[in-house]
Parts: sequence; C-alpha cells; structure tokens
Amino acid sequence: MEQKFAVVLSLSMIIILLLVGARLKTLKFLGYGMIKLIVGALVLFVINAVGGTFHVHIPINFITALICGFLGIPGAAALIIIDKYIVM
Repeated sequence: MEQKFAVVLSLSMIIILLLVGARLKTLKFLGYGMIKLIVGALVLFVINAVGGTFHVHIPINFITALICGFLGIPGAAALIIIDKYIVM
C-alpha cells in the first residue's frame, strides 16, 4: 500500500510541476512580448518626436509597436518607408 501511495504521489507531483512549468514558460513568453511592445512604442515616440522636423509621423498603435519592437531598427525603417512612399 505504501508503494502505491509513493508512486501516485510522485506522479502527481510530476504532473503538477509540468503544468506549473508550462504556465511559467507561457508567462515568460508573454512578458517578453510585452517588453518588446513597450520598447517599440517608445522607439516610435522618439521617431515621431525627432521626425517632426522631417515631416515623419508614424501612428503609435498595437501593430506598429509590435513591428518596431520585434524587428528593431529594420522594422522602424520599414515603417518610415511605408509611411513616406506607399501611404503618402
């Protein structure tokens, strides 16, 4: 009886740890995404502040902040090019 209890206890602990670990990875991924989103919004703010003298204005919204946050400088450059030459 004690062996069954030990096996069930061990398996239940493993399952609990797997579930908690999966949630922690998900939270870590979401936190990473939120940091990238905030950094992208800040970069767009700086681009709009500095780019005002060059008539560059990129709206700060969820999609543009994600593009700028995840792609970095190439993403910001792509947004500026799209704003200047495609959207006009």
